[in-house]
Amino acid sequence: MLDRKEMLILANLRNNARETLTIMSRKTSIPISTIFEKIKNYESGLIKKYTSIIDFTKLGYNTRATILIKVNKEYRDRLREHLLINKSLNNVYKINNGYDFLIDGIFKEIKDVEVFLDKLENEFGVTDKYVYYVVDEIKNEDFFSSQEYVNFTIK
Repeated sequence: MLDRKEMLILANLRNNARETLTIMSRKTSIPISTIFEKIKNYESGLIKKYTSIIDFTKLGYNTRATILIKVNKEYRDRLREHLLINKSLNNVYKINNGYDFLIDGIFKEIKDVEVFLDKLENEFGVTDKYVYYVVDEIKNEDFFSSQEYVNFTIK
């Protein structure tokens, strides 16, 4: 279990990974050297990667879809490999409760989603699917990103 200082460091990283250690030290009252050492330790396993959250609509990708896929067992591994290399997919999860995969895809337009789904149905034995188009992003990548969260979880 992480202590309060460690949780504060992680919350600040989640909020802004580019923030300087000096500013983070001021905000958290944790010495810069401690923050530096903790982050180095986290990078060996806890922190998976540093990334940016991009507004894909500004790049012309106006369609985002969350897709549930159910596939015949004999096609599951082949489909998994196909999903892993597909550049339109942002996230792919193996799930339960009657479906095999949950997919978060980013496409230029709805037609591209339909082409993607047709390929899955024709080549990978998809037996069922549900498609949900994201209409508006209300909250994104916010979990564990504020000191309020840290204070809430410590109590």
